[in-house]
Amino acid sequence: MNDRERFLACILGEPVDRPPFWLFWKPWDRTWERWEREGKPDQIIDHRSVFGVDQGPMTIPVNTGPCPRINKTIISEDRDYIVFIDSWGIKRRDYKHGESMSDFLDFPVKTYADWLEFRDKWLNPDDPRRLEGNWRELGAAWLTKGYPILLGDYPDAGIFGPFRWLMGDENGLVAFHTMPDLVHEIMDHMTSLYLTVFAQVVKEVRVDVIHLWEDMCYKGGPLISPQFWEDFMGPCYRRIKAFAIQNNIPVISVDTDGQPDKITPLMMRAGVNFLFPMEVAAGCDVNIWRDRYPTLGMMGGIDKRALAKTPLAIDQELARVKPAMKKGRYIPDLDHLVPDDVSWENYCYYAESLKRMIYS
Repeated sequence: MNDRERFLACILGEPVDRPPFWLFWKPWDRTWERWEREGKPDQIIDHRSVFGVDQGPMTIPVNTGPCPRINKTIISEDRDYIVFIDSWGIKRRDYKHGESMSDFLDFPVKTYADWLEFRDKWLNPDDPRRLEGNWRELGAAWLTKGYPILLGDYPDAGIFGPFRWLMGDENGLVAFHTMPDLVHEIMDHMTSLYLTVFAQVVKEVRVDVIHLWEDMCYKGGPLISPQFWEDFMGPCYRRIKAFAIQNNIPVISVDTDGQPDKITPLMMRAGVNFLFPMEVAAGCDVNIWRDRYPTLGMMGGIDKRALAKTPLAIDQELARVKPAMKKGRYIPDLDHLVPDDVSWENYCYYAESLKRMIYS
């Protein structure tokens, strides 16, 4: 089987020779720096290729975010912090000496007037610049190589995710109660934007996956109630599902951290059939999920914290997820990025051990 055939068969529950071997999650920058200090060979320039991985879905590089693109602009910088405007117009502050989430200082949309201004300036679905570039040639090359092909990616495709970029966590969540019409309008507009761009791509490239980045859960559950998911996001997902069916796109995937159990049945009914990263620290045990949602494809679910311990701990963690792998529709991988407490030696041990498990 080629990489596309193996991926689709695994996620769709069809006969497959083995699960894909991806090593999907990359190391933090500080992790990479540690590995270089620990003697990682200079010729190894990424965390994947040296281990002979399969090729995961390749993203068609069209623009589904702000267009024209908002360039990063540095506002201020000192010894410890850098303050800047990011690709969605968000004002952030980053700590320069460690790996951490940004401090989000300001967001572009606070009022309906702000939304109209941002929409009209940056979010025109028909802006021809969205389709610039060599994506047609890339798609044809990936098709020839037997790679799966994907539309939509972080940070520019999702329903809750980009809504959060516009309004922020706190103001955005309050808006579900105080400005529900605005929430609906933003989510509906973003969905229309995606489908407008995607409709042009599928005329020329065969697509296997529509991907939505949401990151809308924490360890206690989703950031909005299941009822709000259904009322606000469900209609958008069903529009995407209808598009996928019309264009023979078999997989709709969602990336959301945390514990999504309360909204997973709603996502599945709205068309989602591939979910990741299944964070162990948030209580996502892939063995339980494999039995609870037997028709849902999954990726992730290996506790990244085990890699900071001993080879025995890594072996035990891989043995823990092996039953889920044997049941199918599951791509074993880490449950997020590789932190800087993981040594190069331990990462190599993990990668080689995971490959042996998958190929066995």
